[in-house]
Amino acid sequence: MLKTILCLNFWFSSSFAYENIALNKLAWQQHPYPYQPWGPDRAVDGRYTNLSAAGGQCVISDNNEKTAEWRVYLGRLLSIHHIVIQYRTENVAWDSAHPYTSRFLGYSVYISNTTNKEDGVLCFKDTSYTKATVPNPTNITCITHGRYVIYYNNRTHPPYPDGYSMYAYNDLCEVEVYGCPAPGYYGEVCSLPCPQNCQEGHCNIVDGNCLGCVDGYRGTRCNERK
Repeated sequence: MLKTILCLNFWFSSSFAYENIALNKLAWQQHPYPYQPWGPDRAVDGRYTNLSAAGGQCVISDNNEKTAEWRVYLGRLLSIHHIVIQYRTENVAWDSAHPYTSRFLGYSVYISNTTNKEDGVLCFKDTSYTKATVPNPTNITCITHGRYVIYYNNRTHPPYPDGYSMYAYNDLCEVEVYGCPAPGYYGEVCSLPCPQNCQEGHCNIVDGNCLGCVDGYRGTRCNERK
């Protein structure tokens, strides 16, 4: 088991050039589990050596709820490249026989400028995974800008596909949001300034193309006068 954890830690720490901009940021969850150390901050504390309830490193929501929502506030509007989610495993093999694969099925991830997911961009919605195929950890590419990253799952509109749990849970042991820690930059190490005439100074985190231009300019780099 120790070998598995060490490999997982290496995978998390070495595979990405962008910075984890969610680390130790303010987090919130719906339906917290009472009287237990499983608060929302556990998913952004940088700890995932023990993926069980007893380890105290995971967010765990209350039982018998039809919706589960968790979010992290990045502090300001930042450029995001991808999100990595480590779901609770109880430190046993993640396969079709695992009791928590059914809880992970059907989840969604949003990026929003407000605490309301409906105001944001839907980065991912699971519509095809099964207990045998849902990956954990999972990597979601979502090249956009936002202040909040929101995890959501629900069991409000049955019937659901075979294998889905009856209730919705958070069960998040770590959510890492990779992007640029300061606005106005792009590139794998966030060292390249966005073009001068980008609207509000924001550009695509990969190629630097502006998401909009200030008045009087046009083009992908906003370097053409109208």
